[in-house]
Amino acid sequence: MTRRTGTGKGYYMISAVATKYNVHPQTLRLYEREGLLKPSRSEGNTRLYTDTDLARLELILSLTRDLGVNLAGVEIILNMREKMDAMQAEFERFFKYLQSHADELTNFVEPPAEGTTDALVPVMRTAVIRRRTVSRG
Repeated sequence: MTRRTGTGKGYYMISAVATKYNVHPQTLRLYEREGLLKPSRSEGNTRLYTDTDLARLELILSLTRDLGVNLAGVEIILNMREKMDAMQAEFERFFKYLQSHADELTNFVEPPAEGTTDALVPVMRTAVIRRRTVSRG
């Protein structure tokens, strides 16, 4: 497979990718037009595929060849995967925040009231906020 290097990453030309995955170069161009693949370009405007692009292409081919998903379905699946990855990253960031601030967060919890130490669930005192009602006359 023709591999070009520039900034330390490997880049593959369209002909090499088409040969490796047994697809026509026009199929790769179609995937790009549909927004499923986004290869970078050289100064001469040649499509250059990274290892990340190849992993995405493998997923697209698996969905279309093995599972019979059409391109509209592939687009939906890829978008959902991206959203799920973003949600997972956000959850991990939030969890790390909670771990790093656990001591601060536990300071907000008051000790249980007297006589509740034998309860199945500790009873905590909570502040009651009363809303002022404004009479409209």
